[in-house]
Amino acid sequence: MGSRRQRKARSVAAGATAASLVAAVFTGQPAAGAAAVTDGPALSVDFSAARHAISPDIYGLNGGDPAFSAEIGQSVARWGGNASSRYNFKNRTYNTGSDWFFENIVAAEERSLEGVVGSNLGRGIKPVVTVPMVGWVAKDSPSSHPFACGFPATRFPVQDGFDTWDPNCGNGQQDGKNLIGVPEDTSVRADAAFAGEMVAHLVDRFGTAARGGVPIYELDNEPVLWAHTHRDVHPELVGYDELGGKGTATAAAIKAADPSAAVLGPSGWGYCEWVASGVDGCGPGADSAAHGGLNLSQWYLKNMKDYGDAHGGRRYLDYFDQHFYPQISSGKDPATNAWRLRSVRSLWDPTYVEESWIGPGGVNAPPLQFIRTMKSWIAQYYPGTKTAITEYNWGALDDINGALAQADVLGVFGREGLDLATMWGEPKPSDPGAYAFRMYRNYDGAGGRFGDVSVSANSADQDRLAVYAAERTSDKALTVVVVNKTADDLTSPLSLSGFDSAGAAQRFTYGPANLGAIVRGADLQVGDDRVEATYPANSITLLVLPPAGCSARLQVNGDWGTGHVATVTVTNNRATALTGWRVNWTWPAGQQVGNSWNAALNQDAAGVVATDAGWNGSIGAGGSTTFGFQATGGAATPRLTCTPT
Repeated sequence: MGSRRQRKARSVAAGATAASLVAAVFTGQPAAGAAAVTDGPALSVDFSAARHAISPDIYGLNGGDPAFSAEIGQSVARWGGNASSRYNFKNRTYNTGSDWFFENIVAAEERSLEGVVGSNLGRGIKPVVTVPMVGWVAKDSPSSHPFACGFPATRFPVQDGFDTWDPNCGNGQQDGKNLIGVPEDTSVRADAAFAGEMVAHLVDRFGTAARGGVPIYELDNEPVLWAHTHRDVHPELVGYDELGGKGTATAAAIKAADPSAAVLGPSGWGYCEWVASGVDGCGPGADSAAHGGLNLSQWYLKNMKDYGDAHGGRRYLDYFDQHFYPQISSGKDPATNAWRLRSVRSLWDPTYVEESWIGPGGVNAPPLQFIRTMKSWIAQYYPGTKTAITEYNWGALDDINGALAQADVLGVFGREGLDLATMWGEPKPSDPGAYAFRMYRNYDGAGGRFGDVSVSANSADQDRLAVYAAERTSDKALTVVVVNKTADDLTSPLSLSGFDSAGAAQRFTYGPANLGAIVRGADLQVGDDRVEATYPANSITLLVLPPAGCSARLQVNGDWGTGHVATVTVTNNRATALTGWRVNWTWPAGQQVGNSWNAALNQDAAGVVATDAGWNGSIGAGGSTTFGFQATGGAATPRLTCTPT
């Protein structure tokens, strides 16, 4: 199905520079001429249900602008792509493959393996490094034109196309038919031992994974496409045995060179490679039948587990990784935009039937529900393996439609428990797609983030309003992302269960009204476990709900000028019991606490911290307790802050 799938050219690592814009302004009602307000679907969040950690590694990129990476707190970056399949770390040379006339290119220092890894580690970003398995890597080559190439005109004078800038390098086809290249024109042989040397080289340079070096190694890139992408050296179709044998041998070499490193694979390009070998094509065939009737992903996981079981029970695959590109065009017409938004459902929805060639109009695959399918394969064939999607892109990142899709995708990644994801074809920092990341990673321009513990969130119509929710463990706030995928302003109720709100929700919105900023709106009132909001057409809204807590009030019982006595009342403002509390304040004029009762008081300079005495830490809903103290100096009324513990 190669002619019908949507892919993008792959290079080793990409970078871009652009200004980063995040602003916060207050707005009131929609302006005149805005979309009509319509009743939207009901939304609900259950704070106590479906709780699980959200991996920070789902917000990764393959390259991107360094300032933007820092802004969103990017934790992982992948060094990979087609060119990495033949990267030779000994001479910093790679081959472009079919992406660009099969040419050998010497990487500049900053784009070399060591340059990219060093840059990422220096910025606190974990690199995922791809190691070659195709069997060949680029040989020593000129660093400028004329380049060494897989189909030189000196050997193949008649071809369908040649590089305008290097006319000796052809596309390897004559009359639409592939030519058979001579691998030695560009490459030298490289097996699993070469991969082990590559990892050992990185360990020597940066240390082991356990000591801050490269933490994850990827087993090549889209191997079933070698017969297309790297057909000058590997024209043969890839079968189960080749992929399995090279995978286990390379994984073993990686683990031998760095036992603390993780291994990730097989990194297939898309649906056909998820389920079939190159020999079988895009469905069950003789190759599958010879391997127990399992599809390629199932057998790959089983083969990795069997290999580990046969070698002392050691794990040789830590992440099961596949690439995901929705099979839609890159257009931004209304029909494509609507399809782009619907297609996100392929990641999770068991009722969504693919509308591309993958569905009834083509290979007639069942609903993909891809992340859930990955997890089901893992549960059956290699339990304990993590999940990854190291290439994906829904397109139109320079348009609000692409931003809506991206925000939806990130919400799905967190809700479904994906462990790692790195976007290919990163947005420029000023693109709407970048603001989709900011809504989760820097919504207020001050590092404000979506929560890190996913909780249950449901919409009566996910196609109109998608909703995702998470607790932020740093301050126990509830964060809720709502994506309005329609052309109407939608007013919807959001019901809350299991969460004690402080009574107001902060609101941040990104949409067509201001594509250069995330807008801080007026706070929304929360009452009776419910908040109602209007979500603008084609927008992303983040609600931040601080938790209800406790309050403290100081009453002076006696003041004699050089000293005073006071009582502090601590009140539980929650609908559930407190299990502990802490009260802080700062003296304004050098007062010093002497004696105290019913609390443990500590003073450092002017700052005072009072914690419960243990027996009075538990306060029922709406209840209160008191503690007292005697202090030097005149009585004062400092601002008290109470925090549940």
